[in-house]
Amino acid sequence: MSTSVPVAPRSESLSQGKASETPVAVTVTDPAQVKRAVKAAALGNAMEWFDFGVYSYIAVTLGKVFFPSDNPTAQTLSTFGAFAAAFLVRPIGGMVFGPLGDRIGRQKILAITMIMMATATFCIGLIPSFATIGMWAPALLFLARLVQGFSTGGEYGGASTFIAEYSPDKKRGFLGSWLEFGTLVGYICGAGLVTLMTALLSTPDLESWGWRIPFLVAGPMGIIGLYLRLKLEETPAFAAQAAEAAKAEKRAKQAAKASKPSAAAKASKPSLKETVVGQWRTMLLCIGLVLVFNVTNYMLLSYMPTYLTEQLKYDPTHGLLIILCVMAFMMCVQPFAGMLSDRWGRRPIIAVGCAGFLVLSVPALLLIREGSLLAIIPGLLVLGLLQVCFTAAMPSTLPALFPTKTRYGSLSIGFNISVSLFGGTTPLFVAALIGWTGNLMMPAYYMMAAAVIGGIAVFFMSESARRPLPGSAPAVESEEEAAQIRAASGSAAA
Repeated sequence: MSTSVPVAPRSESLSQGKASETPVAVTVTDPAQVKRAVKAAALGNAMEWFDFGVYSYIAVTLGKVFFPSDNPTAQTLSTFGAFAAAFLVRPIGGMVFGPLGDRIGRQKILAITMIMMATATFCIGLIPSFATIGMWAPALLFLARLVQGFSTGGEYGGASTFIAEYSPDKKRGFLGSWLEFGTLVGYICGAGLVTLMTALLSTPDLESWGWRIPFLVAGPMGIIGLYLRLKLEETPAFAAQAAEAAKAEKRAKQAAKASKPSAAAKASKPSLKETVVGQWRTMLLCIGLVLVFNVTNYMLLSYMPTYLTEQLKYDPTHGLLIILCVMAFMMCVQPFAGMLSDRWGRRPIIAVGCAGFLVLSVPALLLIREGSLLAIIPGLLVLGLLQVCFTAAMPSTLPALFPTKTRYGSLSIGFNISVSLFGGTTPLFVAALIGWTGNLMMPAYYMMAAAVIGGIAVFFMSESARRPLPGSAPAVESEEEAAQIRAASGSAAA
């Protein structure tokens, strides 16, 4: 397992000669444990985005099943309205699960969110159609989506925190990039399954029972993810923080000679006020970064399939296959971009993405609108490559904004406020804007506006590559690296 010096038992292994009274704390990571942590966190993200991929790619069918109407546009808007409904409760989930993750542990909360996500997604596959139970059908769909949104409110912040706190400083970008690799895997699996069913099933069969299959698959996936998460230990950073909090509480009790915790002891655990108000400046920065990250992400992965089908009248199956190819391309590039963020820094990588979306969104969408396969693929590949700048760097950038004591809570709240207001509503808003204005270039303008806000956030953020997380000890891969840090610290102190 990962160990922290001097908190962890292996602290003596870093001492050289006579130990100082206040030895430098260094976390020595265990590669096997780090890999398990990355897999468990990424699988949860894959589970979340499997549902998003299914929901986005089968939106037209769901509209016919749950929202009967003579107006196809109204059906699509209703379906995306249910999609957006989940995002309305995500900040509430963040406010509940985030602070709990800082108080009782990251691993416990991530296990709970996994159970809730899998159960809600599985239940969608069991809901009768509108033709069977009338208005209860869309009502139950909204309820299931609300449960999904509430649980995912604690998912991304916890998963990115979990990987970041397990990773050695010099590889945090590379290891964090696998979280979004899981996103793409989940999306490809969900979208691929829908594409396969669309190609193999007739429209009546798809609308009758075929649409249920992808949602029912969530049950076994959730069991696997829960097993992996329950096998993990708590992160070294949280373990060290909890140990210090326990010591502070014990000292406060002894000093007061009382049976109940004193104000000083209670202060060792973060309050919601400290998590939100105490981090408000950094939280605004987080909201700006998440805005550009998620607006562009949902535009490309969630809305583009519908845009190709509904607005450009492109064949649904061929359109889905094109997007799948783009996502496969993004998967191949993702880990390498994560490594570049470790070498060059998070700020340059994110800045390139913002500048690219500002300059290239219109040309890329014009290519897509041209309609031929030779034009659509390059247009989508440009957007996909720019999106990798965010998917590779953000999982390591966002946790580094906040200190260990409030990291899970502050990140979950800031992330989900931004996703709820701007990210998850992107398909709904863009579809509505196109309907109101008739301007098919609205997706490009929307991404450009997000890129401007993201660029401002990048200007104000600090570089975090190859540096310890705020409030945490340096994290390294070997005892030799830890000894070097301790020796360097001793020399500086002398």
